[in-house]
Amino acid sequence: MIAEVLTIGDELLRGEIIDSNKSFLSERLLRIDVQTHFHTSVRDDPADMTDALVRAAGRADVVLVSGGLGPTRDDRTLEVLAAAFGRELHLHEPSLRAIESFFARFGREMVESNVKQAWLPEGAEALPNPVGTAPGCLLEVRDTVFFCLPGVPRELHRMMDEQVLPRLAARSAPRSGAVVRSTLLRTFGIGESNLEQRLTDLAREEHMELGFRTAFPDNYLRPVARGATEEEASARLAALVAALRERLGALIYGEGDEESLEVVVVRALVERGLHVATAESCTGGLIASRLTSVPGASQTFLGGVVAYANQAKVSQLGVDPELLERHGAVSEPVALAMARGARERFGADLAVSTTGISGPGGGSAEKPVGLVWIGFASAEEVVAQDFVFPFDRQRHRMLTSQVALDAIRRSLMGEPRIAPRYLEARPPGRKTSESATPDGPSVAEGSP
Repeated sequence: MIAEVLTIGDELLRGEIIDSNKSFLSERLLRIDVQTHFHTSVRDDPADMTDALVRAAGRADVVLVSGGLGPTRDDRTLEVLAAAFGRELHLHEPSLRAIESFFARFGREMVESNVKQAWLPEGAEALPNPVGTAPGCLLEVRDTVFFCLPGVPRELHRMMDEQVLPRLAARSAPRSGAVVRSTLLRTFGIGESNLEQRLTDLAREEHMELGFRTAFPDNYLRPVARGATEEEASARLAALVAALRERLGALIYGEGDEESLEVVVVRALVERGLHVATAESCTGGLIASRLTSVPGASQTFLGGVVAYANQAKVSQLGVDPELLERHGAVSEPVALAMARGARERFGADLAVSTTGISGPGGGSAEKPVGLVWIGFASAEEVVAQDFVFPFDRQRHRMLTSQVALDAIRRSLMGEPRIAPRYLEARPPGRKTSESATPDGPSVAEGSP
């Protein structure tokens, strides 16, 4: 099946919002082996919309339309769709009652403009919207099937999974004669080109594919396997995933769309009955925020300190003022003291700390913009590593939080706490970082 994704809205063409719906819909289509051949975006203009709809009908088997189902005057998708293919609009009473119930459930008054959302093209099948007012619809036009969905991502995601994919799977399976299974493997610590080089001999068979995608600071793998039956496709996918895991080891940290690094870390800590705390300067609480975004984090996360100013490092984490005076806030001794202080003050099993220069200013020849020290403390050791991440402020903070979380994950796995070489640019002339154990300082192996 050939698919086209059509997104509608002036705000898309003006660049006011990022059109994430295209990538989401195409990724979901791939799961049932439906290839997206075309991406189109048009304004809320009837002539442009009509042209796009007619073109799509002439070249695609399935067209997913996003946007323009709201109650306002610029929401014209169903009106234009009906006119483009000679259909009348009819009031769909079940959809109207669903909209009325939605407002009643929240104790809000429904205005007349919302009735507009219940008018569907003649011959269309209504698609229920469980989290919004706008119903979607399915309309067949000759050899093309149109699925119209709201542009609000939360509504579109739910309806795509619950309403569209089951209907498309039923239509596509007889045509393809094959079952497709795929998954998403999340990697951190290796560049996209190096990832491809390591896996060059895998997934070369006709019934297998391996896709690569960068999503800073990670790189994703999309293994796809096909088979005549569900059992065959699943077995081939399992074998491919096993080969990928054997080849990459700890570089793969998670599998699936929802298995972010913070989810993996929280789950691992809970399973082991361990508690964690954070001491953050340059990341400003980002690590704590990521951990607490995971349901169940209260079982493992005890708390964190955002010690941005030196005074806060002293009063909240017990950092010796002499360390700050002698070495500066962005230094190994301070990172060590912050991690140790967070662990002791919260009574945690593990703690991480961050202190760095996220920029764009504040750097020097000795301590350039991008320099960061990341500390880790446990009952067995207190260590720190320094890196220079040559990115803008936002990505510097995000990457720092990712390395800190990955340090926790690797420690729990018994793996070396390393960050990828491609992320590190140690300032020239600087010595290998030192670490300290609870019994005193010792020289640590340098970062890779």
